[in-house]
Amino acid sequence: MVIIWRKLISPFLLTLCLLLSVWGTAQAASAAAGPVGYVDFIYLIDQHPDTAEANAALKMEQEKVKQEFKIKVAGLSDKEKQELDQQLGQRVEQKRLALLKPISDKIVAAANEVAKEMGLSIVITKREVVCGGLDITKDVLKKITRK
Repeated sequence: MVIIWRKLISPFLLTLCLLLSVWGTAQAASAAAGPVGYVDFIYLIDQHPDTAEANAALKMEQEKVKQEFKIKVAGLSDKEKQELDQQLGQRVEQKRLALLKPISDKIVAAANEVAKEMGLSIVITKREVVCGGLDITKDVLKKITRK
């Protein structure tokens, strides 16, 4: 199960970074020169009201996978065990991404609303900021926790 966890963290973080980069790039490409806002996307995901439910669903999936692995592993060679572990790990990762997408979409929508209200031309993630910009994380958090 430790192998599954290690295999899932890296792809999850890479996927999340890719989503955030694409979002930031699209925002930057379509924006006119003007004020720039930024958000702490990871913090917003952690604070989103749907995250606890998503985490519970993911934990249930991980437990199901763990039990399935225990049942199926008997009599398998090391290579077959590794392949099974990889297949089950991919299933958990797909579940994680499916649970994360609606949360991410809601955060992006809230960030767009805040950007319009504040007259910001683009909103990027906090990781992309070297200096300057306006942190709108708290404003976005207010929007997502009110809905």
